[in-house]
Amino acid sequence: MFIFVLQAIWLYIGELAGKDLDVAIILKFLLYTTPKLVPMVLPLTILLTSIMVFGNFAENYEFAAMKSSGISLQRAMRGLTLFILLVSVTAFVFANNVIPAAEFKIINLRKNIAKMKPAMAITEGVFNEVGNINIKVDEKSGDNDQYLSDVIIHENNNRGGNYTVIKSKEGELVSSEDSNVLSLILTDGNYYNEITPSDYSKRDQKPFMKSYFEEYTINIDLSELNQVDMEDESYTTQSMLRIGELTKSIDSFSVSLNERKEAFATSMYSRTGVKGLTINFNPEDSKKYEAFENSILDNYNSDQSQRIIDDAIRTTNAAISHLSIKKQEFKQSVRRLNKYEIALHEKYVLAVACIVLFFVGAPLGAIIRKGGMGLPMVIAIIIFLTYHFIGIFAKNSAEDGSISPFIATWLSTLIMLPLGIYFTYRATTDQGLFSLDMITEPISKFFKKIGLVKPKDK
Repeated sequence: MFIFVLQAIWLYIGELAGKDLDVAIILKFLLYTTPKLVPMVLPLTILLTSIMVFGNFAENYEFAAMKSSGISLQRAMRGLTLFILLVSVTAFVFANNVIPAAEFKIINLRKNIAKMKPAMAITEGVFNEVGNINIKVDEKSGDNDQYLSDVIIHENNNRGGNYTVIKSKEGELVSSEDSNVLSLILTDGNYYNEITPSDYSKRDQKPFMKSYFEEYTINIDLSELNQVDMEDESYTTQSMLRIGELTKSIDSFSVSLNERKEAFATSMYSRTGVKGLTINFNPEDSKKYEAFENSILDNYNSDQSQRIIDDAIRTTNAAISHLSIKKQEFKQSVRRLNKYEIALHEKYVLAVACIVLFFVGAPLGAIIRKGGMGLPMVIAIIIFLTYHFIGIFAKNSAEDGSISPFIATWLSTLIMLPLGIYFTYRATTDQGLFSLDMITEPISKFFKKIGLVKPKDK
């Protein structure tokens, strides 16, 4: 757990540095981070310790003493098996109650920390969100890093994009300690602004406005940024929900998605105009078009034919564009639904994984007959990384619908299950990890059968 907590610190160090946070907030951050690491730490811990303990027993001939006293491997594992079952039940309760609560706290805490942007906390070489602008500078200088060079600013607006870009060779940050307003004075730059015409047909021309300035001042209100409520908890995701809440959310999303798909199908069918084909239709009119061998457009003059073709192309392009937009919208909805299903199954997988990895590690330790932190550590890490990476790749594939979320979540555990059965069988029957006879014996029988090898005389 200590190793994984250190890894989390390095992962989130960018969010903690430069925010003027006190020790209590940092300790709270680490406290809320710890429970979400349990699904990785607990299975690895059980796998490693089971290999070490039973490997140490076998290395010191404890199993030989047990067997000579009539104690089988299954009986030796009975007490630990009951303990692992208790750990699995505890892990399930922990995953369903503690982890969602901690995830709820940590995500909202991270969101609130991200809002804390002190006036001078602008990192060089990357975009920094300060107020309603995103600012990037190549270099800072001065006693308080107030002088900026090669400034690029994107202004956020209500149109949902970066339509305004400001570039300046130099800039200066001016502010006082008792002021909530940060003034950014830019010199020798250009101002670009994309214009959205009210006439839709003119938008293809992509008009924009460009101007040059010798000095331009931007005032940023820091009152809201410097008064962040660290206890604000208004943000939720699927990882914050319990089993009952996830089940209700999945049902709600599924019903909503199906209704939207049906409504879209009905809308597209109506837009095709198929329903109106039979309106004012006279069967005798169809006889007039039988004389035209090439196209029904022959019944119209060139101007009318061109208008018909243009209308058909315009309608088709609009339908294709609408389909493309809806396709992406439904894809995002399916991805969201799959994430909720994955989060639901992960709560059960943690409990089962503890049991399966115990029955992988315990007999494996008895087979390799090596305790301590050397070989058992290497074997445990290799097995766990295989288990972990299979789970990650499967879950990533399940998010976009490539495979079922149920299969993706349980795949790594189901792969380890036969491995645990195989190791338990070989340890119970006092066999090694692998037997070459399993490979050589069928080959030898095949050669004897075809006469290439003569059987030995008894």
